[in-house]
Amino acid sequence: MRDQTVTNLKVSAKSLEWRRKLSQIRKDKLLYFMAIPGILFFLVFHYIPMYGILLAFKKYNIYQGFFASEWIGLENFKNLFGMYGFDRALKNTIIISLYQLVFAFPVPIILAIMLNEIRRELYKRFVQTAIYLPHFVSWIIISGILFAIFSPSTGVIKEIADFFGYEGSTVNLLSSKEYFRSLLVVSNIWKEAGFGTVLYLATIATIDQQMYEAAKVDGAKKWQQIWHITLPGLRTTIVILLIFRMGSLLNAGLDQVFALYNPQVYEVSEILDTYIFKLAFQEAKYDLATASGLFKSLICLVLVLFTNFIAKKIDKESGLM
Repeated sequence: MRDQTVTNLKVSAKSLEWRRKLSQIRKDKLLYFMAIPGILFFLVFHYIPMYGILLAFKKYNIYQGFFASEWIGLENFKNLFGMYGFDRALKNTIIISLYQLVFAFPVPIILAIMLNEIRRELYKRFVQTAIYLPHFVSWIIISGILFAIFSPSTGVIKEIADFFGYEGSTVNLLSSKEYFRSLLVVSNIWKEAGFGTVLYLATIATIDQQMYEAAKVDGAKKWQQIWHITLPGLRTTIVILLIFRMGSLLNAGLDQVFALYNPQVYEVSEILDTYIFKLAFQEAKYDLATASGLFKSLICLVLVLFTNFIAKKIDKESGLM
């Protein structure tokens, strides 16, 4: 009898819980309707196409089609790792991405802190607008600007050097194996660093201003306030964005590299994205291109999980989950 009573109470509790959830859904039904287009977008353009991943495990024949093509398991991956140029593309991708991580990732943080210290509102807005604008310029246009600056025949740098009597002394950075990766990093910082400050500035705005006032009363200097108040306040945002950045470590920037590279720098500029592009659209090896893309995605997933795990070990409040 007692067991029956306990069971009935559990059923009643579950029933009440379901009723409460249904009531909440009815209450927020307009919000759920608003979410439907976004959910459908992800289903149609992100989840349903994932079925195409199976192409990585088939010997694709354009005449037989997707479903009739022969299943070959991991053979595409074995062939991919042994193909000429794959190891070079992987190496270049890792090197360029690490350069971006080390040199480009901290810049928005520094810029956000500097912008936060500007007290003249008009000047602050002008600076923000100036550093945000490059984000909205396409890499095709930027490649034209860089060519106009560094061209060995008609570039601005060449003209300035000639004017001061240094004819023929300029280096063509666009075709220099030694400097091309640095050019990629610097141009990416110029384009994206300003826009990257948005999240950091929003986070700084949430920090309690009384903490700064108390620090001033205690005699803390500006750099001490930044070190002990601003940076700890930014810590969670920095960690989350770092996790996202690690998740895109093998995405070295197809649009940027594709707009800037040329045969003279293929050795140092060929990345996985351009390699996949050539496999798919120049050689029509769709199965190998899919295998390469899947390999890249799996590595990025592992990097996200590993970075999140380390972040959680260091600080339980940081990380994604």
